[in-house]
Amino acid sequence: MVYTVTFNPALDYVIFVNDMKFREVNRIEKELVQAGGKGINVSMVLSELGVKSRAIGFVAGFTGAAIEESVIEHGIDADFVHLESGLSRINIKLKSNGETELNANGPKISDRALTELFKRLGELVDGDVLVLAGSVPDSLPQDIYQQILEYLSAKKIVTVVDASKDLLTNTLKYKPYLIKPNLNELGEIFGEKPNSKEEIITYASQLQEMGAQNVLVSMAGDGALLLESNGEVRCCAACEGKVINSVGAGDAMVAGFVSGILDKDVDFEYALLLGTAAGGATAFSDGLATKNEIIEQMKILLKRHHAENL
Repeated sequence: MVYTVTFNPALDYVIFVNDMKFREVNRIEKELVQAGGKGINVSMVLSELGVKSRAIGFVAGFTGAAIEESVIEHGIDADFVHLESGLSRINIKLKSNGETELNANGPKISDRALTELFKRLGELVDGDVLVLAGSVPDSLPQDIYQQILEYLSAKKIVTVVDASKDLLTNTLKYKPYLIKPNLNELGEIFGEKPNSKEEIITYASQLQEMGAQNVLVSMAGDGALLLESNGEVRCCAACEGKVINSVGAGDAMVAGFVSGILDKDVDFEYALLLGTAAGGATAFSDGLATKNEIIEQMKILLKRHHAENL
C-alpha cells in the first residue's frame, strides 16, 4: 500500500480570468474546485494510474468534509484525523497572465490529533510506501518528518520525501529511498542554484552523501535527472506542450515515478519516463492530469527515448 501524508489539506479554488484587472470587477471564465495539498495530489495521480493509496492528514469543518468526499470519490482510502475546531483551508489559484496563489494558513492541530495521526502511521508494514510531501503548519513541530521516520525506522518502509530546505535535509540521516528536489530547492539548500547538468549531479551526489538513496531532480522545461543509489545518472527531456498550470506538476512526477517502480519492479528508466510524463501532462492541463493525458505523453516520451537509443 502507498500512504501519502498531507498535514494541511486544502480545497483548491482554481479560477481562470482573461487579462485580470486589479481594482475592477473581473468575470471568471472558467473555474475548478479540487482537493489539494501535495500528498493528496500524489494520491490523486496515483489513482489515475491505477495505484491504490491511503491519504493521511488532518481535516476540519465543512471544507474538511468536502476534501474527504473528493478524495473518496477518486478511489482513494481517506484516513484523515478530524479536528475538533477550525476549518480546512481554501486556497485560491488565479490563472491570468501568469499564475498567482493565495494560500491560507489552515486550522490549529492539537497534540491529541497528532497522536491520532501516529496511530494511523503505526499501521504501515514492511514493503509499504510512505510519501511525505509539502510544508509543515506552524502548529506542528518543525521536525515532524524526522519524528515520523524515527517512529517507523524499525520497519522496512519505502520512504519518499518531497520537501524543501531543512525539512528535506533533516530527513536524510534516515536514508529515504527517494527525494525530489527541484532546481530552486537545490539552490536554497546549497546557496546557489545549479546552472549545468554537472552542477546538478554534484549537488545530488552531496545529498546522497548525506543519506538519500536516489535523487530525482525536476528541472521544469529541461525535464528531469535521476541519480541512482549506484551512481548511475539518467536524464529525461521535458514533455513538449503549452504550460497552463504548474500547480501539482511536481507532485504528479512523484506519483508517476512511484507508480513506475511498483509497476515495473524497480525499473528506474521506465519510472523516470512515467514521472516526467505525469508531470508534463499536469503542466499542460487545467488541473491534475488524467490517465489518458499521462498515457499520451508517455507514448511520446517512449517513442523519442527509443529513437535516441537506436
